[in-house]
Amino acid sequence: MDIEQQSIATKQNLSLKGKLTRKFLTWLRLTDQPVVQVYRGFGNDNHLTIHGHVFRRSALPRKKYRDSPLVNLLAVIRLFLVRPYPRATVRVSLGEQTAQIQTDVDGYFRLDLPLQQALPPGWHSVRAALVSQMISPEKVLAEGKGKVLIPHPTRFICISDIDDTFLISHSATIAKRLLVLLTENAHSREPFDGVVAHYQLLAEADSGANASNPFFYVSSSEWNLYDYILEFSRKNGLPEGVYMLSQLKQLAQVLQTGKTKHLTKFDRIVRIIETYPAQQFILLGDDSQMDPTIYESVVKHFPQQIRCVYIRRIQPKKQPQTQELVDKIVAAGVSCCYFSNSSEAHQHSVSIGLVAS
Repeated sequence: MDIEQQSIATKQNLSLKGKLTRKFLTWLRLTDQPVVQVYRGFGNDNHLTIHGHVFRRSALPRKKYRDSPLVNLLAVIRLFLVRPYPRATVRVSLGEQTAQIQTDVDGYFRLDLPLQQALPPGWHSVRAALVSQMISPEKVLAEGKGKVLIPHPTRFICISDIDDTFLISHSATIAKRLLVLLTENAHSREPFDGVVAHYQLLAEADSGANASNPFFYVSSSEWNLYDYILEFSRKNGLPEGVYMLSQLKQLAQVLQTGKTKHLTKFDRIVRIIETYPAQQFILLGDDSQMDPTIYESVVKHFPQQIRCVYIRRIQPKKQPQTQELVDKIVAAGVSCCYFSNSSEAHQHSVSIGLVAS
């Protein structure tokens, strides 16, 4: 076989391998084409925070939800088979204003975009494009669309955890957490009784006409689960908001899901509070992990900006130490409700004048 024939044979083998790989990815509903995912961002009169991921390989959106543990297992596994696009150049656009940033090793980007003029309250569209500067002329390889929130100047902003705060997750027990995560889906999972109604009331608390208090959902769950959590929230009628999750994980790390270092959660909350210095904050969490410790620290740093704290009672073994933290929050002059059922949290909100009875 001469060199030309060897070259043809090699190309044919590579083509066959490529076709088989493509079929396998299609079966798993994965794409190996570049994808730019833009998460919900936020901002004030001066700047916007726009963030997202760039992927070499990612899961296609789920369209059907069936009551099948095997289908649900494959659907979640797909979310951890992503392959990030590190050190990629991303061009972010808001109207005619543009800026560039490079993704980190996880393919994540976060851009603080100074505003040339203040935007009106509400959601605003943004775009992010993956551009290749190795090609001349420059080529756009992929583009994603998202939106950023400029909150109305309401009195309150709510910051809520996700797992075991409104979404039943069994975070304190890794086996139960994985069983629920891997065998259920965003439509079959359930929120705690009464939690959605309470959140809806908080969204309207003293907000005025044609406005609502913004919600920020800050969690140790990974960015892999962004669409999953978004769909759960939409289906169950939770207030629309901004989601700030944790570092992307690969399939080999799936047993550690939800176990990201919680210090970054404190940093994310501080970033939100510092963005809106004129507003007061309602913090909502649970005692299954580190929320009480984090919220006590937030109260210590921002006592004048925290209106009240809600901690759901999940872990009986943690009640004594959680109660100590609750007592410190109250001693700092911030009302705190440590509750078992959302009806108790609702009544507390009535008692302190947050919502009507």
